[in-house]
Amino acid sequence: MQSLWQLQLEEVLSELEQQIAFKEGQLFVVGCSTSEVAGERIGTGGGLDIAESLFEPLRVFAERHGLFLAFQGCEHINRALTIERAAAERYGLEPVSVVPVAKAGGSMSAYAFMNMSDPVVVEEIAAHAGVDIGQTMIGMHLKRVAVPVRTSVKLIGEAIVSSATTRPKLIGGVRASYDRQVLQSREGKTDGID
Repeated sequence: MQSLWQLQLEEVLSELEQQIAFKEGQLFVVGCSTSEVAGERIGTGGGLDIAESLFEPLRVFAERHGLFLAFQGCEHINRALTIERAAAERYGLEPVSVVPVAKAGGSMSAYAFMNMSDPVVVEEIAAHAGVDIGQTMIGMHLKRVAVPVRTSVKLIGEAIVSSATTRPKLIGGVRASYDRQVLQSREGKTDGID
């Protein structure tokens, strides 16, 4: 039987799918305080049981879109991230020597490390999108420029939930154009536009 937490997370992820055009191979960062989900202050009362209930919807979501999940650890490991080795290799990320545990890394990161196929921990990433459950401050691991994505779900358990995607920086000032159709019609091609 699904927990209320799982149902809430599934709704958040469903709404993100409707608003974000994910591309295969992108990084999706997850910050999750299981303590906050349980209604406790961050770092004081979470557990692997909560992490377990939230991991599966995230895994299914990532698999459906071909995304790499990155689970942000707690401040005791400087918010390092648990990812699959394949993601580290694809993005040229150097693994560090730490194994997240519930009391130093956080329950979500620890659970992910125990349940990923070939996990490693890296110090930082630049993710394409993410979800923050319990105000864990995932912004430090998002590409610039982060753009908030609103969903109808405001809480998972008792934890405040927020989400973000990213976009390339807009440069060039008031005379610049950011409209692809204008550039294509002027030049007849899209060289240099990503």
